[in-house]
Amino acid sequence: MEPAALQSLDITKKSHWNNHHPASNFTKWMSVIDGNIVHTWVEAKTDVILDFMDVELLQVVLTESALLNTQFHILFDLKSVFNITFRYKQAITDLFFNWNPLLGVICFYNMHESMRITMETFTAVAPQKISVIMAKSYENAIEYIMAFKKGVPITEELELEHKAESALKKQYLQAIARISWLNMLDEQITTPPPDNQYYPFFKALDSLRCDLLAKEREKEREIQLLQQSFEHRITQMVIKMNAQAEANKKLILEMEKEMETLHKRIAVQDNELTRRSTTTAENIDGLQCLLDQIYTLDIEPSTKKAMTDCCSHLIETDSTDKKLSLELTEADSLFLSMLQKTFPQLNKRELRICMLVKLNHDTTEIASSIGISVRGMESVRFRMHKKLGLEKHQSIKTYLSELAFM
Repeated sequence: MEPAALQSLDITKKSHWNNHHPASNFTKWMSVIDGNIVHTWVEAKTDVILDFMDVELLQVVLTESALLNTQFHILFDLKSVFNITFRYKQAITDLFFNWNPLLGVICFYNMHESMRITMETFTAVAPQKISVIMAKSYENAIEYIMAFKKGVPITEELELEHKAESALKKQYLQAIARISWLNMLDEQITTPPPDNQYYPFFKALDSLRCDLLAKEREKEREIQLLQQSFEHRITQMVIKMNAQAEANKKLILEMEKEMETLHKRIAVQDNELTRRSTTTAENIDGLQCLLDQIYTLDIEPSTKKAMTDCCSHLIETDSTDKKLSLELTEADSLFLSMLQKTFPQLNKRELRICMLVKLNHDTTEIASSIGISVRGMESVRFRMHKKLGLEKHQSIKTYLSELAFM
């Protein structure tokens, strides 16, 4: 095509027909030539590796150029591209086999020598309805596409002129692309006759395909085993959780029964405490009357004093007992029950002493309440210290207070 003809081609450019890739430091640009040729190029300060195909940008250009329902062509300038990633190769094969718009020609030009074999592989693997061409320059590329648009077929002479490979090489590259990019491991590779010089290469490639297929199947078996193991573990965990839930239900029922029993015991104890409180109050009233009468007696002073002291002591003891009885709450009763289960070696008197200690009564009050001397009370506390398993420096009162909150 003459330079004048190239200059007469209509070119549409828009400022937003680009996509910047900051991580790779390049910008992909697109324009439309002659109404349906999408020209793509990369703007970068250094050569780049393409990793992203910019399908969304292509979709915008096709939409705004009314090309979604008509045939279009792609012209790609590879001047700034020295390699492409596997991800990009997969994107191009997706464009070949899964692209809805009508794609006619894909033409690459200005390619690095390092890109040639990859581009030849694209040419080999492309479906028959799409023509993939490699051109030396922009002018050559436009010439091929314009010829295609006019219905002129790309002849074998054109392909040979631009170093298109032989059918055998194309077959080899096609097999590589199917194995590597499309994962078509089940498809047999057609090999040339054994006397052909390329026969060993095709056999090696087919052997590689078989090995990859075997690895793929082994991987699938491993995944299946892992999945079965995972499902088994989940089943076991579900069984364990269900069993634990059932055990928890039984435990809750047992605790509810125990709570019911404790509430009954508390009710009985409350009745007993009420009875004792009433009896104690009556005793105190009787002792007080007796004390008043003693005061009126005309007897020897020392005898009177002994009698009044005895009555006063009894009144004080009964008052303390009444006070202690009134201070017991439901929580205290539960604490006593728990203490008895935890330390079955404690007798009833020691359990009572523990309760009084917890309620902050001093040694004198406790000794008076249980009818022993202060010295005797100290001996009892010494024995309790051992039964509770406390160290010498540990306080019974502190320990019991902490135990109540456990």
